[in-house]
Amino acid sequence: MNKRARLILADGSVYEGFSFGTEADAFGEVVFNTSMTGYQEMLTDPSYAGQIVVPTYPLIGNYGINEQDTESARIQVRGFVVREECLEPNHYLSGKNIHEYLADSNIPGLYGVDTRAITRKLRSAGVMMGVITSNMAPEQALAELKKQPDYGSIDFVREVSTKKSYEWEKDRTIEAQYHIVAYDCGLKYNILRLLQARECRVTVVSCMTSAEEILRFDPDGILLSPGPGDPELLDYAVDTVRKLAGKKPIMGICLGNQLIGRAFGAKTFKLKFGHRGSNHPVREFATGRVHITAQNHGYAVDPDTLKDGLEVTHINLNDGTVEGLKHKELPIFCIQYHSEDSPGPMDNRYLFDRFIEMIRGEKS
Repeated sequence: MNKRARLILADGSVYEGFSFGTEADAFGEVVFNTSMTGYQEMLTDPSYAGQIVVPTYPLIGNYGINEQDTESARIQVRGFVVREECLEPNHYLSGKNIHEYLADSNIPGLYGVDTRAITRKLRSAGVMMGVITSNMAPEQALAELKKQPDYGSIDFVREVSTKKSYEWEKDRTIEAQYHIVAYDCGLKYNILRLLQARECRVTVVSCMTSAEEILRFDPDGILLSPGPGDPELLDYAVDTVRKLAGKKPIMGICLGNQLIGRAFGAKTFKLKFGHRGSNHPVREFATGRVHITAQNHGYAVDPDTLKDGLEVTHINLNDGTVEGLKHKELPIFCIQYHSEDSPGPMDNRYLFDRFIEMIRGEKS
């Protein structure tokens, strides 16, 4: 039997279980995800930087870990809390189990806890800071937790963004028709894969790249990526987006939606427990269609502060929050959810086609 470990929340709640992955202490904002599959994509999603993730699905690891389902170069979460881990996965692509995967990256995990109880706590009280520990008593862990900076006070985008520009690996069977610059605030690989499948050559640039440097690449379009943390901390990125607006067609995803909102004067606010999962219903006003979406964000755009030509295009049917924006005159649109899925339904990949159509229209 593994070593006893526990999750301690900032309100003093304690959840006892057992350690897996690395036996280490991890501090972070504790959030839950309602996806039934896709734990490898969750673990490697840069939008989870600084967070301890609790999947609501009870069995994690049953199909193992493979080389194809990563969404970034490393595990991004601070810690992982599950009801039950599977140490004997069954899948032909599996190369290791979930315990080995976390241990190889020095990420602590906790299993054997009631993840339903943790989820109900976060839904009623809101997300909060927490610590996974196998070494400290609850009182000591809580004291150490109170010394940690709040999640909302840290710019995690600078931590996860690429440090230098690069071109996404080429598929020699595809002849590129368009050049896209991806502004990396926490980019997921499947965005790049889907753009490449649409005959795009993609150059990825750091979040610290200026608008002038981006335009020197002479792209046909610009994609603003998802990413972690509070958009109110990202004035440098907002300034870049503001200077790019009207220069090239722009598509924003998740944090990109919030950056566009802020660039045109809107405010953002923190959600009580965020949207994280692959089963969120979103209505598109233009068609009336309801799409099931993959989501991972803890902040939203305040619709009452929209101005300078932005209008709402999509809303979340669970809580009525903004899920999409477009500009009335400029070639700019964005969505709050993840059109690249991974994990999640493929309902929304059509938005990449819309982006290409917008680029084609501008070029003609």
